[in-house]
Amino acid sequence: MATGWAGDGAVQDQIDATVKDAIERARSQLRSGPGLTHCEECDAPIPEARRRAVPGVRLCVECQAAHDDGDAHSGYNRRGSKDSQLR
Repeated sequence: MATGWAGDGAVQDQIDATVKDAIERARSQLRSGPGLTHCEECDAPIPEARRRAVPGVRLCVECQAAHDDGDAHSGYNRRGSKDSQLR
C-alpha cells in the first residue's frame, strides 16, 4: 500500500492513537461512589443489585439504554486521517 509521505509505522500509530482516545473517553465517563436509589431522569427505583454492579449509577436500565443510543460518536481519529492530509 502506497503511503506517500507517511512513515513506516504511521498506520499502526494512527490505530494505536484511535484506540487510546477511545479508552480515555470511556474511562472519563465512568462514575464512582454511591449510586442513586431512584433514576435522576424518570424517578424509577434502581434495584439494589444494579447499584452494587454499577458504581455511581444514576439512571435506570431504560434511561441508560436511551442515553447510550444517543451517544453516537464517529470513533474516527481525525488527527491522522487521509482526508485531512489531502486538504
